[in-house]
Amino acid sequence: MSNLVLELRQGELMIINGAPIRFRTRSRIELTAHARFLFGKQIMLPTEADTPARRIYFALQSAYIGDDSERPRGLEAARELIADFQAATTSALARDILDRALAAAEADDGYQALKLARRIMRHEAAVLGPAVPSCSPEPVEEIAIPCPA
Repeated sequence: MSNLVLELRQGELMIINGAPIRFRTRSRIELTAHARFLFGKQIMLPTEADTPARRIYFALQSAYIGDDSERPRGLEAARELIADFQAATTSALARDILDRALAAAEADDGYQALKLARRIMRHEAAVLGPAVPSCSPEPVEEIAIPCPA
């Protein structure tokens, strides 16, 4: 593996192998070994998983950078959410992208799965317009979105 050099801004968050790291100063780091990582805007907080496509992204994110107990639960949640999305969409392209995202996640290529999930988020926004948070009264692992009363 070649080394990867990243520049991170002050206050930016990075998650490496499940451990969150916040940078107090602007930093330049070099990863010299394989690691599961996301940083900056790639990281979705649980409160941001407010649409079906965003819940898929969050589940795939958990499967990629979660700890050993979170990864299998994240992958299972992603399977369920992807199946629901595919059943609801009329877009053959969206179904194909989701199949590829799930295959990537199952092959332990979480970064590629997240790239594909971001395409689905853009597709959802283009089809449905500005994000209107949806809710799920039944929790799917840790990513349930509470419904307004």
